[in-house]
Amino acid sequence: MASRFQAVALVASPSYPNSIAWSDDNFIAVASAHLVTILNPAVPYGPRGLIRVPTCEPYPIGRVNREDLLTNCMLPAALSRDRRPCVRSISWSPIGMAPNYGCLLAVCTVEGRVKIYRPPFCDFSAEWVEVVDISDRLYDYLTKINFGELDNTPSEFSHGQPIIQGCAEEQPKSCAIDLPNSGTLKQYKRRKVNVTTYNIKDSETFQDQLSNPINTGSTTAGSDENKIDRRTTKVLGNCKLPLITAEKYASRCAMLSSLVIAWSPVLWLPSKICSAPENDSSNGFSILAVGGKSGKISVWRINVPQYYSIEHSRGPTTVTFVGILQAHNSWVTTISLALLGSESNPQVLLASGSSDGSVRIWIGKGEELLDPSGANNAPFSLLKEVVSVNFVPISVLSLAIPVQTMHKMLLAVGKGSGSFEVWTADISSSIFDKVGLYDAHDCAVTGLAWAFDGCCLYSCGQENYVRAWVLDGSALCEVSIPSNIPGLRSSNDLPNVFVSCLGVAASPGNIALAMVRNVDGDSLDPMYEGRLQKAVVEFLWIGGQQKDVLSSSSSDFAGEAFLDFSANELNYWESDILWYLTKYENLDNPLVVWDIVAALLAFKQSAPKYTDHILVKWLSVTFLGSYTGLSIGEVLTCIPENFSKITSRKLHLLNIICRRVILSDVKAEEINCKVNLGGPAVTKAEHLTLWIEVLFSSEKELRERLVGFSLATFINRLSDSTTTFSRPGFWYPVGVEQMELWIALNHDCVRDQLKVLASEVRKHERRLQSSEYGVEEHCIYCSESVTFDSPEVAHCQCSNSTDKTVQIHQMARCAVSMQVCPAIPLWFCKCCCRRASKLPPETLFTLPGYPLDFKSLTESSVKEIPTKPLCPFCGIPLQRLQPDFLLSPSPV
Repeated sequence: MASRFQAVALVASPSYPNSIAWSDDNFIAVASAHLVTILNPAVPYGPRGLIRVPTCEPYPIGRVNREDLLTNCMLPAALSRDRRPCVRSISWSPIGMAPNYGCLLAVCTVEGRVKIYRPPFCDFSAEWVEVVDISDRLYDYLTKINFGELDNTPSEFSHGQPIIQGCAEEQPKSCAIDLPNSGTLKQYKRRKVNVTTYNIKDSETFQDQLSNPINTGSTTAGSDENKIDRRTTKVLGNCKLPLITAEKYASRCAMLSSLVIAWSPVLWLPSKICSAPENDSSNGFSILAVGGKSGKISVWRINVPQYYSIEHSRGPTTVTFVGILQAHNSWVTTISLALLGSESNPQVLLASGSSDGSVRIWIGKGEELLDPSGANNAPFSLLKEVVSVNFVPISVLSLAIPVQTMHKMLLAVGKGSGSFEVWTADISSSIFDKVGLYDAHDCAVTGLAWAFDGCCLYSCGQENYVRAWVLDGSALCEVSIPSNIPGLRSSNDLPNVFVSCLGVAASPGNIALAMVRNVDGDSLDPMYEGRLQKAVVEFLWIGGQQKDVLSSSSSDFAGEAFLDFSANELNYWESDILWYLTKYENLDNPLVVWDIVAALLAFKQSAPKYTDHILVKWLSVTFLGSYTGLSIGEVLTCIPENFSKITSRKLHLLNIICRRVILSDVKAEEINCKVNLGGPAVTKAEHLTLWIEVLFSSEKELRERLVGFSLATFINRLSDSTTTFSRPGFWYPVGVEQMELWIALNHDCVRDQLKVLASEVRKHERRLQSSEYGVEEHCIYCSESVTFDSPEVAHCQCSNSTDKTVQIHQMARCAVSMQVCPAIPLWFCKCCCRRASKLPPETLFTLPGYPLDFKSLTESSVKEIPTKPLCPFCGIPLQRLQPDFLLSPSPV
């Protein structure tokens, strides 16, 4: 039986499959009743984010005759009485879609409404902020085309204009197929008119309201029903809603009723294809697919912001309607998307499942998604119908593209009967193979999650079982979930009596698994636990997961056994951590390594020798080329010699491990300023001193790359008279004077190339004194001058004329420019605790080593160099420092 290493309670119960999702920036979202709760797995008992789902009124789509109310297609609308809001589906966007480089969260409710939210990074609030209402956009488009009904003219809706609030005094607003701007614009908010589901006593009054909303019928004065009738008369008295048939009314309701949502990974198109991106957007975008009751999927393109900010809360988000795909003839119950193809020709795979039991695979090309030929048909073509129509509805899908085989597709299909199917496919040859059908659960499958690059599959069912499966060639075999836990379990008094499991999600590094379970309320005290503990989010370690059916391998770790771990489990843990450290060397994977760092810290507490064994292997292979059996001290002594040949990403990983695993007991500020590093926490172990020296050497290497690139770009800009300062989102060298002073302070230990660049900069003293590149620095508190004596902090001295005392102010310097940070919100690194007022150039993170010639490197990129909100020393995403009582992500 798998054991959780931490758990957290929820105040509301989830009701639908896939109720939990893990974001790329290490947030967990749980859809429970009328709330979406956002957690930080690093601080599960800390602050939370919140999204409240309000009750929405139906859209004004028309009115029907009284005699049509009891037809089959109208019964769901006529008999509907449950107005309680509830979340049906949630989905995280890829990292970098939010204005602060975070993730956006799409939410779909049982009322069929879809909205996108962003984190409140500058609002000092726990509630997430709405960015755009997708349902309103869809309503605008459908009313423009008259819901695709060719036998009627657009005059039904005021000459083709959408009814904004259903009232004549409101000015209708035009709607284009391409909707480039969103944000939190109030013109997209509408007061919907309820023409179908008023809470009234008898069906006769309801029929009068629905068929003829102007006549209110007979009601009792002073009653709630009478108030509703008067409000209905006031709101609808001046409306000109068209009289339509019951079939049209049901069809329009189905087109506006969304059921499921899913994001695609980011597609980056070459500049020659995306030559003119829209305002405030880049040539990268993500696809949001929204499935509904009509069997159609509306496709939306959300562009990656061209620049990021932590100051402006209303940064624009570009949302464009791509088209509508007729995917099925019944409800679309689940969607999953994946990215396929190379950078020059990216494609999107879309898997859709329906309540009629069918599953279809669609493919869309990046160029066509960027510029669709017609919005009535989304640019997706049918690749394969893997499951034909049957009587078993599809509940969940999980689509994966293994990194090692980019043209291989893995698809898991969960069904309402409790079984699931697994399919593999070679997209290049369009060959699909069914691995098998597995009766895994007694109730509906509510969650499927691939892990370990498609080697493992985790499934959960409504009957509360969670199971692990291993894909071994052409067969899927069940294995047990690891039960041993590295480190100590977190103590909590949460219940362990559950009735259902409604979703599983793997962490970004696939080292941990999260699941949400509903608590058995009958087993709890209704006065206390029963009110506050409706559901529980559990966290499991899966780093020691068995990945082969017949395994007899053993670890070469020679230390003594600990915590009842078997040799196989130690071997799996070691291979998983090493594999994912290698995986993060790919620049396409953001450095969000909380799960790996947490696992290494847990092993460090219980088995420090085993942690050293893993790190020695990684250091030897990464920095020395192979594992030669050297000791930890010998490896740490040798690797600094090769830093000039190592990529920036590998140095970032090394710095993270040094700070957050080895030196986790030492404050980051003390390491930065090199103070108190000879205390007992360090001197008690000789190898800690070696780790500190390795960290300083690695950060010095990265700083020299940043300084050299900045100085070379500065010189090249001076030689190009046509070069102007960059627009927002693009980098230009600042702090050149401070960098020159840093070279002078470290003249004996910096490379000769930097000295030559510094001497060339001195030839432009007049330009250097301009406000564009460098100015005399002053204290932000007392306006006294500040001298440069450290790249980390700055000090000033000001005299008080009253008591003749001297007050010294300490200020942080920007990690990018070395300038004194102004008194504005700053970018913050959660690993090294440095601050930045300017963002570093993207080129810095792609360097394969120390450049032989910085000037030739920057000549081809003088015009515009994009910025990247990443720490130049740790490589993790930067963020705005939040108070302790507000939620913030933890990349490490």
